[in-house]
Amino acid sequence: MYKLKTNRAAAKRFKFTKSGKIKRGCAFRRHILEKKSPKMKHQSRGMHVIHETDYNRVEKLLPYGG
Repeated sequence: MYKLKTNRAAAKRFKFTKSGKIKRGCAFRRHILEKKSPKMKHQSRGMHVIHETDYNRVEKLLPYGG
């Protein structure tokens, strides 16, 4: 069996937790933040766990855990 290549774009965007879940950053946080509510900006801080329907797709891009 040959080595599988890690998708480098995905490796920069996703991180694995110790329990095997995949974390992602939040969208809409780069610019034009004045019109966004404080609640929206606060809730989009940090990393969030990806949805279960996206798990298999991301796992194929990161065969060795990123």
